[in-house]
Amino acid sequence: MSPRTHLLVLAAGLLLLSACGAPPEPLPTSPPLPRAGGSVPAGSAPAGGLPPPPIYSAPPVATPTYTYPTYTYPTPTTGRPTTTTPTTPTGPTPSYAPRCTGEPTGAQIVTLAKTSPAVPDENVNVLDGPYCAGGWSFTTIGMTGAEPLSVVATGAGATLELVTVGTDVCNPTVKKRAPAGIRAMACGS
Repeated sequence: MSPRTHLLVLAAGLLLLSACGAPPEPLPTSPPLPRAGGSVPAGSAPAGGLPPPPIYSAPPVATPTYTYPTYTYPTPTTGRPTTTTPTTPTGPTPSYAPRCTGEPTGAQIVTLAKTSPAVPDENVNVLDGPYCAGGWSFTTIGMTGAEPLSVVATGAGATLELVTVGTDVCNPTVKKRAPAGIRAMACGS
């Protein structure tokens, strides 16, 4: 350590000690309190001090009065409300086609559907139908391990002709030419 370092440490110590200053003076004491049980008459001072301050009491407060409004609610009626009969839309509502009573039969529809490349030759059976209207028919067929297919055909017996087969058979031909009942089953309207 150099001689200058010793001087620096000594100077820092003296600075710290000189910052302390004089010791603090004692705090002032309060005047003695009156004895318990004794009262001092108003305006007189006890020996060695000021008279005690008057005890604070809040000024009287008037409680506001408020009148709450009253409401009259209507009494419910016990009668039934009047209802109006729903109106039917203008124009005929498409009716669904009834189940076919003669031809085409379910077996004829399955044979016809197998002529389409979309239908395999194995395990095809009728799930629902056939339904007939105006020389058209609608049938739902199913195959093992595949989703059901819809078949739309025209004619009967030897004149039976495939219009469309698939999962969505609502094509332009069915929309334009099929009777309302077949169109409702194929297209949903």
